[in-house]
Amino acid sequence: MSVEAKIKEMGLSLPPAPKPVAAYVPAVATGDGYVYTSGQIPFAGGELIFKGKVGRELDEAQGYAAAQLCALNCLSVIKAAIGSLDRIEQVVKVTGFVASAPGFNAQPKVVNGASELLGKLFGAAGEHARSAVGVSELPLDAACEVEMVVKVKNG
Repeated sequence: MSVEAKIKEMGLSLPPAPKPVAAYVPAVATGDGYVYTSGQIPFAGGELIFKGKVGRELDEAQGYAAAQLCALNCLSVIKAAIGSLDRIEQVVKVTGFVASAPGFNAQPKVVNGASELLGKLFGAAGEHARSAVGVSELPLDAACEVEMVVKVKNG
């Protein structure tokens, strides 16, 4: 089953690749088989879906959903860079930033929204190194931002 079929089977959808909100490109595919994404925030349909700080405007479950949407946006820009998500050999690294209210320290549980999605989609190839960082502000008042590095299959 293709990765995109798995996404649909999970009741999710791969959004169109979000347009950059500043002076950068959404993803860079290197000549040595890696794709690096820019940080993706929880956009869907051109609208920022999750705004505010986790632990104040949003609860942990909403933060988890925001991280999942960020991961889907990362996959969307990766697909735009390499043509098919089935070309991903290994998810190498995920970095998640969580706009956190003072005292909120469950950033790892929030970023699990991205990590657990990748595990369900790619199995062992979805296992990755990760950072989950609490920050005071993110662009456009986004609740979460996720960036990803993947290794691409040859050919």
